[in-house]
Amino acid sequence: MADFGADNLEAFRGEARAWLEANYPAELRDPNAQVDEEAVWGGRKYQGSADPISTWRARLAEKGWTTPTWPKEYGGGGLSAAEARVLNQELAKGRYATALASFGVWMLGPVLLEYATEEQKKEHLPRIVRGEIRWCQGYSEPGAGSDLAGLATRCEDKGDHYLVNGSKIWTSYADQADWIFALVRTDTSKKHEGISFLLIDMTTPGVETRPIKLISGSSPFCETFFTDVKVPKGNLVGRLNGGWEIAKRLLQYERQNISGGMGSGGGAGGAAGDLGKIALKYHGADESGRLADSDLRTRITKNRMEMQAFLQTVRRVEAESRASKGPSAATSIIKYAAATMAQERSELMVEALGFQGLGWEGEGYSPEEIVAIRGWLRSKGNSIEGGTSEVNLNVVAKRVLGLLDHQ
Repeated sequence: MADFGADNLEAFRGEARAWLEANYPAELRDPNAQVDEEAVWGGRKYQGSADPISTWRARLAEKGWTTPTWPKEYGGGGLSAAEARVLNQELAKGRYATALASFGVWMLGPVLLEYATEEQKKEHLPRIVRGEIRWCQGYSEPGAGSDLAGLATRCEDKGDHYLVNGSKIWTSYADQADWIFALVRTDTSKKHEGISFLLIDMTTPGVETRPIKLISGSSPFCETFFTDVKVPKGNLVGRLNGGWEIAKRLLQYERQNISGGMGSGGGAGGAAGDLGKIALKYHGADESGRLADSDLRTRITKNRMEMQAFLQTVRRVEAESRASKGPSAATSIIKYAAATMAQERSELMVEALGFQGLGWEGEGYSPEEIVAIRGWLRSKGNSIEGGTSEVNLNVVAKRVLGLLDHQ
């Protein structure tokens, strides 16, 4: 594709629209298409898969459009921020299915671009772009949750390799992942300055995962154990004992993306759907056609207004992030706000359902009603994952408002 430049974005839009239309798999146009929901995460399991999402991802990856702004030399699209924005607009307008949604794209890839060696970039980034490897995150530990820097998983230098022993907890989808990016302790005499950032193949002997069942009934998180796990020295990202700087940077990307997911009204934010229409269905309308319950109507309207203002703020922060070559501490603000609004929305959803919002399973409750109550329970984790609300408020106090000395 030609380099259209900022002055000819409409030409780029036309070519992008034509390419998307010509390359979108026919199977995905069928509203009754059978699609494996896990396929969007990619990974070894889906290499050579006939699933239409895998086909769509392969076509987009060949263009570099699974990561449109990443450099072309690593498999990305090499697009400008303006071109990427146009591409995303066309993807949304055409209601094209998401081809790749992964921690590799959202979190690991950006920090590899910033901190990895050229050899590491060439080894890992193209596979992330193509969705060949599914990644998970090894940060929190049973004894180091909010105090992440208190982690104890040991990484010892054995000459020609590292030896890792310890455990992680709340590792999202670790039982489905191919690789893990993990924080490990390489110096026990220091806290923050004794942490390193390591990449580990999950098929390595000594790596074990155990799913954790949540109150909602799902098991997206796992315990992950490392017992005498041998890791090549080339898998260390950045300098030895310099992992804390990378960890903080990656958390900014994570919080930014979690906030975007919550702000969309689904995903981590609990039950999706038009809250106003659902409330009308269960509570009825008054003589003017508005929701009969005026108090509920007011609170739904307030939540919707806050969400719209939030989404505009997210777009502004993302634009500032691109201009400054990375996210800032402002991601803690939007993460805190997103968690709060998502939990409020989930509670409003259950309230809107009335007695039908009490269902868990069995006859008398529709699948949508059951999803709503389970989504409400799941939303309780919004203020924990990606950094607790309390931790994010501390970050805002220190790094945005300057109220305390920096860590």
